[in-house]
Amino acid sequence: MVKHRRNGKARLLHLIKNQFIKNIVSALNADTMFLKRRWFNLKKNIVNKFIGIGLVLPSIFIIIVVITIPIIQSVLLSFQSKDGKYSLENYVHLFSDRSSVNNIIYTLNIVIITVIFTIIFAYLMAMYLRFSKSWFSNAIGKLYLIPKFIPGIVAVYAMIGVINDAGAINRLLLIFGIHFKPGLMYTPQGIILMNLWFNIPFATIIISAALSSIPNSIIESARDVGASKVEIFRRIILPLTAKSALVAITFVFMSNVGSFTTPFLMGSNSPIMLGVSLYQEFGAFYNLQQAAAISVFMFIICSIVGAFYIYSMMKEDKWNIQE
Repeated sequence: MVKHRRNGKARLLHLIKNQFIKNIVSALNADTMFLKRRWFNLKKNIVNKFIGIGLVLPSIFIIIVVITIPIIQSVLLSFQSKDGKYSLENYVHLFSDRSSVNNIIYTLNIVIITVIFTIIFAYLMAMYLRFSKSWFSNAIGKLYLIPKFIPGIVAVYAMIGVINDAGAINRLLLIFGIHFKPGLMYTPQGIILMNLWFNIPFATIIISAALSSIPNSIIESARDVGASKVEIFRRIILPLTAKSALVAITFVFMSNVGSFTTPFLMGSNSPIMLGVSLYQEFGAFYNLQQAAAISVFMFIICSIVGAFYIYSMMKEDKWNIQE
């Protein structure tokens, strides 16, 4: 009897030992499989990262060669005097010479006025296209992009042929005995008018896209509670399209700060916009150092506007509407 019990205990201990060993082996196998999967996923992620880096490297190389290196060279050149020494001579001249200061003020005035009128007309056109269902709005919606497909210099010469004192407007009114001279050539007004031709379609596209995302139910609800058109624009449309408008403002500003074709063909001899001034310093006077200082100043202006745009885009959007 005692011997039988001892044998039973021995078998029980043997079974427990075998089961314990099996559990340990199973756990080790599971850990091994888990580690293998982790290692496989890690290798896969590393390979994918290197593939991604390899795909991006050509773009980075192009950016470095085409953009970064010329910027660095321009910055270094802007601090060199004509005798090769490093100084602030070019920047002192840029901000102290009356002609240069007038060019800066002239440029900023034209650009700011262009931005303001562009956004105003873009909002008016975008809202008309969004809320009007007439045949005329449909026609405008198909035709307002035409200026974007006309080469810049062709559009400028066409505008000159219209607004010139002896242009199409003058000749048309002479038929009715009216001798009218627009007086827009070689003036800031003429440059602004041409800038509006180029920029209003672009800004309208951006604002129209934002307006199309506003549900009709919101506008109808505001009308039901008695909100006027001005209140609807101020309290609903403007906040919901502000970021898109900021995108338009940024790109219109940056594209006009360094514009050349329009101010060169339609601008006055003095003052001149910075793009024309840069061309004269580089091409006519061959003053590379002063031209570099002007280009760096223009780059800083655009960078400030771009930084403000990025900061505004990173802020949390408080208007999150789902229809």
